[in-house]
Amino acid sequence: MITRPWLDVPGPVRPGEEIDEGQLRVYLSTVLPQFRDQQLRVQQFPSGYSNLTYLIQAGGESMILRRPPVGVKIETAHDMGREFKILSALHPAYGKVPEPLVFCSDLSVIGSPFYLMERVEGMILRRDINPAAVPSPELTSDIAHSLVDTLAELHGVDWDAAGLSGLGRPEGYTERQIAGWTKRYGLSETDMIPKAQRVANWLANNIPPPQPTSLIHNDFKHDNVVLDSSDCSKVIAVLDWEMATLGDPLMDLGTFLAYWIEPTDSPELIESRLTPTTLPGTPTRIEIAQRYMRATGQPQENIVFYYAYGLFKVAVIVQQLYSRYANGRTSDPRYARLINGVNALFGTAWRAIDRGRIDDLA
Repeated sequence: MITRPWLDVPGPVRPGEEIDEGQLRVYLSTVLPQFRDQQLRVQQFPSGYSNLTYLIQAGGESMILRRPPVGVKIETAHDMGREFKILSALHPAYGKVPEPLVFCSDLSVIGSPFYLMERVEGMILRRDINPAAVPSPELTSDIAHSLVDTLAELHGVDWDAAGLSGLGRPEGYTERQIAGWTKRYGLSETDMIPKAQRVANWLANNIPPPQPTSLIHNDFKHDNVVLDSSDCSKVIAVLDWEMATLGDPLMDLGTFLAYWIEPTDSPELIESRLTPTTLPGTPTRIEIAQRYMRATGQPQENIVFYYAYGLFKVAVIVQQLYSRYANGRTSDPRYARLINGVNALFGTAWRAIDRGRIDDLA
């Protein structure tokens, strides 16, 4: 069993993303008495492009701090208060949610709203894995199946009983998503990509009948779950609930499948992948979709729509990130090549639509 190579290890805080440790220590002493008069150690988790995540250590205890990216407006996708409320409602109702500790809206503390939650220690599989730490094909398959089963389980949460009935507007959800992501792309567009509008138009004209409302995560993938360090085939926590809402669960599946890059996909799509789904032993997208359908009883005749939607949505998210780099709002070198991923995602979405399938799309 491989363990330590997959531990999610923080490092130094990136320049420009520092936290005022003195101000944070004063604040913590007032809201979490156990940290009074304790020296803080602040480190940053280096992965991810959206909300920033820090490890805060004090007095032998650890917790996680989440805050929006530096220099962005506080919109729904970066609303710390909303994410904290979701965690607060879900933690007692769904065992795979970290315990939220405190939310702070006072900008004088670290310059933005933030919240603190418990640290769930375990393994996180990210895009690139040290060749010496690659899991066996059997374990890779087990992890993939556990992810699918966790997604199906999440969609079965009684969101009304958990007090989340006000989280979103399920009626017309799919139509709003297509229109919303199309608008976001237009606002962040930097390069002319004809297939982007072609995909958007097709999606708008081919919306399937709505499915029963579920709690949906909206960014479910390998690096947003924590695996049990004693049995890496088991998911023990689901992270990053910033985009969670109520809506069609198959839209969530579509996003999950969009992250599921296969070894037979185009080199450009493989290069842009965000998850380790090209490892030997990984089930195909079709196998993943079929397992989900068996677990939930959902229909699968519109799977191309949901997959194309997922690719379109992820492409727009990557485009929004790239536009920050293109417009000089970040100098993070990780952003420089993101436009290649945008092209690959739109291209794959159009091929899926044109061929009426979710495999063999190179």
